[in-house]
Amino acid sequence: MDTTATTICCSHARISRPLPMATIEAHYHRCYQFSPAARRRKQEGEEEEDEGSRAAPMVKFSKQFEGQLVPEWKDAFVDYWQLKKDIKRLQAAEAEKVTAVSSSPPPPAAAPVTAAQWVMRLPFLHPHGHHHKEHGAIQVHRKLASGGGGGAVAGEVYETELAGGGAGFPDGEAAAAFFARLDEQLNKVNRFYERKEAEFVERGESLRRQLQILADLKAAVVAEQRRGSRSPPGSEDPSVSCSILHGDQSLRGACDPEQEGQEKLTRDITARSPDAAGDDDQLLSIPQELGDSGRLGRTRESEADGGGSKLRTALSGGRAITCQGRSLRINIPVTTPTRTVTAIRELLFDDKLSQSRRSGGGTNGGKCGDKLSINKRKVHQAEKMIRGALVELYKGLGYLKTYRSLNMMAFVKILKKFDKVTAKEAQSIYLKVVESSYFNVSDKVIRLMDDVDELFVRHFADGDKRKAMKYLKPNQREESHTTTFFIGLFTGGFLALFIGYCIMAHIAGMYTQQSNKVYMATSYPVLSMFSLFFLHLFLYGCNIFMWRKTRINYTFIFEFTPTKELKYRDVFLICTTSMTIVIGVMFAHLTLIVKGYSSCAVQAIPGALLLVFLLILVCPFNILYRSCRYHFLRVIRNIILTPFYKVVMVDFFMADQLCSQVPLLRSLEYLACYYITSSYKTQDYGYCTRVKHFRDLAYAVSFLPYYWRAMQCARRWFDEGDINHIVNLGKYVSAMLAAGAKVAYENDNSAGWLSLVVIVSSVATIYQLYWDFVKDWGLLQFNSKNPWLRNDLILRQKYIYFLSMGLNLILRLAWLQTVIHPNIGSLDSRVTLFFLAALEVIRRGHWNFYRLENEHLNNAGKFRAVKVVPLPFHEVEED
Repeated sequence: MDTTATTICCSHARISRPLPMATIEAHYHRCYQFSPAARRRKQEGEEEEDEGSRAAPMVKFSKQFEGQLVPEWKDAFVDYWQLKKDIKRLQAAEAEKVTAVSSSPPPPAAAPVTAAQWVMRLPFLHPHGHHHKEHGAIQVHRKLASGGGGGAVAGEVYETELAGGGAGFPDGEAAAAFFARLDEQLNKVNRFYERKEAEFVERGESLRRQLQILADLKAAVVAEQRRGSRSPPGSEDPSVSCSILHGDQSLRGACDPEQEGQEKLTRDITARSPDAAGDDDQLLSIPQELGDSGRLGRTRESEADGGGSKLRTALSGGRAITCQGRSLRINIPVTTPTRTVTAIRELLFDDKLSQSRRSGGGTNGGKCGDKLSINKRKVHQAEKMIRGALVELYKGLGYLKTYRSLNMMAFVKILKKFDKVTAKEAQSIYLKVVESSYFNVSDKVIRLMDDVDELFVRHFADGDKRKAMKYLKPNQREESHTTTFFIGLFTGGFLALFIGYCIMAHIAGMYTQQSNKVYMATSYPVLSMFSLFFLHLFLYGCNIFMWRKTRINYTFIFEFTPTKELKYRDVFLICTTSMTIVIGVMFAHLTLIVKGYSSCAVQAIPGALLLVFLLILVCPFNILYRSCRYHFLRVIRNIILTPFYKVVMVDFFMADQLCSQVPLLRSLEYLACYYITSSYKTQDYGYCTRVKHFRDLAYAVSFLPYYWRAMQCARRWFDEGDINHIVNLGKYVSAMLAAGAKVAYENDNSAGWLSLVVIVSSVATIYQLYWDFVKDWGLLQFNSKNPWLRNDLILRQKYIYFLSMGLNLILRLAWLQTVIHPNIGSLDSRVTLFFLAALEVIRRGHWNFYRLENEHLNNAGKFRAVKVVPLPFHEVEED
C-alpha cells in the first residue's frame, strides 16, 4: 500500500453519524487487512502522520474517530484519547533519557568496524528495510477471568507482559500502565460486542417468528374471507377460527418474553453485568428459511396485577386469540384516539363478560366462543410494526459493524504511535491478538444483516432490492451551498427592510403611548406574532447546530426520519425568507397608513398575510418542505387531542414550546376574532375585548398549553405507571393557578389579588426551577464528581452550566412584570410586553439544549442507540 492509499484512509470529513458501511468496510480493508510483513513494510516506508504538523489538509484520526463513532456507545469504544496521554508520558520519559545521554560525557572511541560488519549492512541482506526496532518487547496472554462469564468468549481476557519486566523501556511503569489500559480496552470492546451481538441475534430470531405468525395469520384471514364468500351463514371452519381468550380464562402472565427483552434492552443490563444466560451456539445457527413452527417461547407465570396494571395492559392493545391451534396476544400500540376508545370499550366489555360468567357459573367459560374480528387493518398494523422493527434491527447491526471497524482502526493507530515513540516492535505482536479476538473474528452480525436484508426484500419489497434499500439504507440529503447563499441574501434583505420599517415607524410616531390606536391594536399583533414564532424557530436552528456540534443525537431522540428532517441551514433559510416577506409587507402597509389610506382593503393586509402563511402550512403540494410541515401539524394534532394519543418525546417537547408562546396564541385568537367578525371593516378593534364569550375565550387560551402538557403527564403516567409524571403534572397545575391569579388581578387590581399573585407565582416558579435543574437538566447532583452538576457533561467548561442556571432563574422571573408594570421610556406597553415575551422564548431556546443533552446522556448511559419497536404477536400459555 502506498502513501496515496494512506491519505485516502485518513481524510474523511467529520460527520454527525457513522459512515455508510460500504465506506467503513472499504476503509477497513485499505487500512489494515494485510499481512504483518506488509504492514511492517508500510510502516517503515511511510512517514508517520504527525497530528498538527502536516502540510496537507488532513483530518486528525482522533477527530475522525470521534466524528464517526456511535454517540450513544461512546463509553464502549476504545478510549483512544487516554491511550494517547499514556503515550505522551512515554514520550516525555524518552525525551528525558535522550537529554540525560546528551549531557553525559562522551563515550570512549568505538572500535573500528570490521569487514564482517560492513557486509551485514548491505541492503540486499535486509529485504524489509534496516531499522533498529527491538523485537519481542511484549507477550500477550489469554486467560480466564475470575468469576467466569465476566469477559468475552466464556470469560476470556487478555493480559500483556513486558519482556524483562519493562527494563527495556525508559519508563517501565508507564509502559506497563499503557499495556494494562490497552488490555482493559480490548477486553471491554470484546465484552460489549459480544453482548450487543447476542441481543441483536435474539431480536432477529424473534422477528423470524413474528414473520411466520404474520404469514399464517394472513393466510387465515384470506381463507376466512374465501370461506365466508362460499359458505352459508352460520357455518364455521374451525381450522381458521379466531376466538377471544379473556384474561380470567387463560392468560398466563401479562408480561411476555418479548416485553421482558425490550425492558432488558432499555435498561441494558447486559452491558453492565455478566451475561445472564443463553447458548451462543444456538444463537449462531441462523437458518436461511423461516422456522417451521414459528412459535414464540412460552411465557412464564407471573404474579397477578392490580386494577391499574390491568387497565394499562388493556390500553397497550393486547387481545388474546387462538388461531390455527396457537394462543396469541396481539399487541397493537394505542397511539390514536380510535384505538384508545376501542381499548377502553373492550376492557369494559371484558369486565361485563367476566361478571356474567361468574354469575352464570362459568358454563361457557371453556368454549371461547366469542368471535374476534381479525381484519386486514389489524394485519396491516402488525405488518407495519414488524417492518419498523426490521429496519431498526438493520440499523443496529450497521452500528455494530461500525463499532468493530473503528475500534480496529483505533488499535492500529495507537500501536503505531507506540512503536514510533519507543522504537519497539509491539504493533505486529499485539495486532495479531486483536485480529484474532472475538469482536474481529465473529461473523454473526454480517450473516444476520444478510438475513434481514433477504427477509425484508421477500416480505416487504416484493423482491425489489432497490426498494428495500430505501428503507434499510436511506440516502442522506446533502446540504447545498445554494441554501447558504440564500440565507445570506435574505438576511441582508431583512435587515434593510427592518431598518426602513423602524425609520418609517419613528417618523409616523408609532409604538409610543400617543401612537395610532387602531394600528397598534390590529396590525402590530400580526408583526409581534410572526416575530415571536420565527425567533423561536431561529433558536431551534441554533439548537440543531449546537446539538450536531456536540454530537447530541437529536434525530434519534425525536424519532425524525433522517432523509426528511430539517437541517439547521434549512431552518435559518425559512426564518430569513419568512421574516423578509413579513417585514416587507408590513413596511408597505405602514407606508399606506402613513399616507392616509385606511380603506377595508388596506386594513385587511395584515390578515391576508396571516392567511397566506396558514395556507402555505397546509398546502398539499410537495413544495416548501411538505413532509416537515405535515409532521408539525400532526404533532399539534397530537397535542390538542393529547389524552387520546400516545405521548412521545417530540409531542411533549413541542407542548413545552407552546407553554412559552402564550402571547402568540392570544394574539392569534384576537386576530381570528377581529377578521372573522369583520371588525376590520369598521375598525372596531375593541369588539373582541368587549364581548364576554370572546373575552373568556382569550382567558382560556392562556390556560390551554399548560392544560395540554398536564394531560400529557397524565397519559404518560397511565401508560408507564411512573409517579414522576404525576409530580410533573403538579408543576403545570401550579402554572395554571398562577395564570388564573394573574388574569383575576388584571380585572381587579386590589391588594388581595396582588398578594395572591405573588404567593402563587413564587411557588410555581420554585416548582418550575426545581424541575428544570434537577429533572429536565439532570443537574444539582450533590454526590456527583462534578459538584452541583452531574457526572457526565458534554460541555467542557463547567462554569457554563452555572451561568445557564443563573440565566434560567432570571428569565423565570418574568412574571414580575405583572406586579411592577415596567415602562421603557415612552414606548407603548404592548412593546414592553413583546420584549418580555421574547425573553421567555429565548429562555425556552436556551432550555432546549440542556434538556436534550440530559436525554442524550440517559440514552448513552443505557447504550440505547436504536429504537426498540414493540412486536405485535406474543404467544401465551393456557391454564
